[in-house]
Formats: sequence, structure tokens, C-alpha cells
Amino acid sequence: MISTMMEHPVLSAIGCAGFTAFGWFVSVASDNVPADARFVILIGNAGPQMFRRFARERDPARALLDDWTREVVSGLARDLDATAVFPFDKPPLPFLTWASRAGAGHVSPLGMNIHPAYGLWHAYRAALLFPVVFDMPPIPAGAHPCETCDEKPCLSACPVGAFTPAGYDVAACAAHVGSPAGTECRSGGCLARRACPVGRAFAYTREQAGFHMRAFLKARGVEA
Repeated sequence: MISTMMEHPVLSAIGCAGFTAFGWFVSVASDNVPADARFVILIGNAGPQMFRRFARERDPARALLDDWTREVVSGLARDLDATAVFPFDKPPLPFLTWASRAGAGHVSPLGMNIHPAYGLWHAYRAALLFPVVFDMPPIPAGAHPCETCDEKPCLSACPVGAFTPAGYDVAACAAHVGSPAGTECRSGGCLARRACPVGRAFAYTREQAGFHMRAFLKARGVEA
């Protein structure tokens, strides 16, 4: 993990809070970073570490991960003299563009961001914005793992072919996951994501995967 690759008090605080620092960059005007921030660190979950903290502090059957994230990261930001912004803020902020600037991965054939180490088992939960620039060397994005993956099992693993060259068929995916035939997707997580060979050591637990799939269905008004 990045927090173990470089000793820095800010990165240590992020890691101790259960989050992963994916990368950082010095902002320029074209990055559209709020609050006139000069330095941005992208943080989120990689594997089950963050979810384990969430499940200790909240009931996953009742609590919203976004609410918990906002509360915890806002406290972390105050401790670090930073401002926190989130991918679920409205209007949406350009997190994928920031991820590219931070060297935090590449776009996979599924349309999801893939990290050379964490694979598809990560998500951006917030960005910490600082008024000063830290002395941290940039993190290189690394080689795109999909370019050397000849079989690309992710593209054939979806039972309803929801991932196509035209894009992601959200309706077909949600209908399948909510149906009796989608039990394994619903309880164990997306089969296309699980087919990817990259970063399997960081795969979500079934509890975490099931939590995200239930949230996915609820957001689309699908009854399982």
C-alpha cells in the first residue's frame, strides 16, 4: 500500500483511519479543484480494511456508507487542516480526472478504474484538499494491467452481458442482480469484477460485496 511505501505524517494518519491514499498531485486551474486548494490527496478503500471499520461503528443493514464516510473523513480533514470533498457531492466533482492526475490507475474494459496493485477492488471515497504543497514525489500510474491480459475474462463473465463496447447496461445488470438468477451476484459481488485476475488479494469479503450490491439495487429501486 502507498502508506507503507512512503513515511509521511499525513499518509500515516490516513492509513490509521482505515483509508488508503491512492495518489496525489499539485493542483492547477484546469483541475477544477474547489477551495483554491494547492495539493490534493485521493483516499478511499482498497480491499476490506475500511469496510471493517464501518461495520464496527455502524450497522451495515441500516447505516449509509456515504453518511459514515462524510462524518469520518470530515473529522480526519479537520485534524489535518484540510478540506474534504466527496464523489457523492452535488454537483459531481471530476474524481476520475483527478485519479488520472494522481497516477491512481487506468480505465479498465469494464469502464471501472483499475489499479495496478488493487485491481478493481478499490473505490475513491474522498479527496483531501490542502492549502500548501507537500514534499511528496508523484506516484507513477504503472503499466496498464489490462494491456497484457490477453483473455480478458471480465468481459465474458457477466451473465447478462451488461458490459459492452457501447457502455454499461445498468438496467440489465440491476434486473439480473435483483432476480432469483442473480443470487450469486447479489450475495458475492459482480461476477465480472471477480473474474479479473489483478489484485485478488484485496477482494472484498462476501459481507462487503453483499452490502454494496444491496445498495446498488436500492439506488435503482429494484426489489431483491
